[in-house]
Amino acid sequence: MIYKLTYTDKAAALADLKAKGILVEVEFNGEKHEAYGNGVAAVVEIGLILLTPPVMEGMEIIEEPIYAEGYHYDVMSSELYDFGANLVEPKNPKHAFAGHAVTEEFPYNPILGDGIQE
Repeated sequence: MIYKLTYTDKAAALADLKAKGILVEVEFNGEKHEAYGNGVAAVVEIGLILLTPPVMEGMEIIEEPIYAEGYHYDVMSSELYDFGANLVEPKNPKHAFAGHAVTEEFPYNPILGDGIQE
């Protein structure tokens, strides 16, 4: 299953991904590292999506860039998760997983907040 996600910011995204066990902390040789949870094949940090680039004159910014609302991640997993309102179906996706055309990733059959598939 491929999930396209939007959060208010990076901290909120990481907190949710860790709470769901998508990102987990493991210890190796006495050092802590971040890893994928069971069934998770990939987590892609899209971040901020640029809608309009800044207008520059030389090295001076005349108009600030405009970004899409939110902070974005894509997750590929064999597990089902309830992301609630964070699960989105973008009209113009900025990322696709290798071997999966963007058109193959949609339409969603999401798990809604009440646990029922639509």
